[in-house]
Amino acid sequence: MTDPIADNLAVVRARIAAAATQAGRDPATVTLVAVSKTFDAQAVATAIAAGQRVFGENRVQEAAGKFPALRTLHGDLELHLIGPLQTNKARDAVALFDVIQSLDRDRLAQALATEMTRSGRRPRLYIQVNIGAEPQKAGVAVADLPALLAFCTTLGLAIEGLMCIPPADSPPEPYFAQLSALARTHGLEKLSMGMSGDYPAAIAAGATHVRVGSAIFGGRSAPGPAPAG
Repeated sequence: MTDPIADNLAVVRARIAAAATQAGRDPATVTLVAVSKTFDAQAVATAIAAGQRVFGENRVQEAAGKFPALRTLHGDLELHLIGPLQTNKARDAVALFDVIQSLDRDRLAQALATEMTRSGRRPRLYIQVNIGAEPQKAGVAVADLPALLAFCTTLGLAIEGLMCIPPADSPPEPYFAQLSALARTHGLEKLSMGMSGDYPAAIAAGATHVRVGSAIFGGRSAPGPAPAG
């Protein structure tokens, strides 16, 4: 018998390939970020055994409890922080993650820049945009994105791309198109958008990273903030 996680990964990969092909894109240009928040190290290990190497976590502390040991066995793992980051966790985040997708304010940019200088470690950075202007969600306002990008430049922070979580109660396509347009306007190559319920539409709009959790690992029972995968 095959494992459900391995089976689910195969289905998701096939859907990614089909969506990319339909959009006239090379499927290799889309990275699957398997969102393992609330799932234990054994579930992650099962996904690793099925060939998955890129993972996303919402919380620094939870990721710190799972991934250092897994990385001693699998040195090629890539770990993305996709949840909101407090400035007092910047040191831990810089030490643990390869990509931080949730940069959204000046104070956090300053904290990350300070820690990168101190540690010499430079995770890749995405700015999270509150694309639906939802007060309960993290992310910089669309109107404030140029100023945040400019501030990051003064700090020597290279921004790789943009990330968003569209409103749950609206069709996601207009929001994906808007984030794609913002990335083009600012010369950013990477777009992290699309989750378990809508990643084919995100790929059609140009997503380079899709954050898929429940479609791989199953439903989550733990409470938490608005999902990022």
